[in-house]
Amino acid sequence: MKRLYAYIILSALIFGTMEVALKLAASSLDAFQITFLRFLVGGIVLAPFALHEGTSRPRGTMTPRVWLYMALLGVVNIPICMIAFQLGVEHSNAATAAVIFSSNPIFTMFFAHFLTADDRMNRRKALALAIGFAGLVFMIRPWDVQPGNTLPGVFFSLAAAVSFGLYGVLGAKTVGKVGPFTQASASFLIGSLILLAILPLAGKPILAGFAGNLPIILYTGVVVTGGGYIFYFFALRRSSPSTAAIIFFLKPIIAPIFAVIILSEVITWNMFCGIALILIASYILIARKKGTT
Repeated sequence: MKRLYAYIILSALIFGTMEVALKLAASSLDAFQITFLRFLVGGIVLAPFALHEGTSRPRGTMTPRVWLYMALLGVVNIPICMIAFQLGVEHSNAATAAVIFSSNPIFTMFFAHFLTADDRMNRRKALALAIGFAGLVFMIRPWDVQPGNTLPGVFFSLAAAVSFGLYGVLGAKTVGKVGPFTQASASFLIGSLILLAILPLAGKPILAGFAGNLPIILYTGVVVTGGGYIFYFFALRRSSPSTAAIIFFLKPIIAPIFAVIILSEVITWNMFCGIALILIASYILIARKKGTT
């Protein structure tokens, strides 16, 4: 359990910097372009670890059917989820995008209820979801939208949250079989190649501005995309989609802090109320896991 909590905390800390980093990248790179580059870099960085992981995996594991499933994960995550997420970041405040995206545990638990046999909804999960959702509503403050936020930004961020919830449940089905490094690297590279085929059709740049933005590309590719996802997959392998989703109940607490320090965004009273509610929801989910092991 201590190792599981370490994976959750590390992933939450890394993902907590994601919106700020992508907001900075968006000032000089296209949304489609930065998504392609960071997942391509992340997939390449994780490839050696995936190859090493393959030496301890039973032969015949990576069948054509498994490779097709990796492609499905890549499509759901990169051309769909992460493009929506990047557009959400660009059309809203970094803290707001982080909060909305962090509602994905609601959708993770919804999809898990229908797509898995051992991660069904119960009263405790429903209570945690209700409290967590109330916290997210307080932080978004739909009755008085903060300057810098827009309806397109909210829409894209919410679309990213829904699709990432599906991605988490789908990923949990195979991560124990193929391994977290293999699953992350394979799905990242396949998803990036599919997005690469889309870029010229959509009239988007591929490498323009790459050299001038190398530090932020390396950070988003190696640390955020590589490190953040691998700790997320480690948490998935040691628990369940619902438990690993605690990462995204902690993320709204961490991301606004970075947004204030780096982007000079403002944390208002409603955000503090939301943070308190999200902490309560996280505790309920953690206590459930601790009490069942």
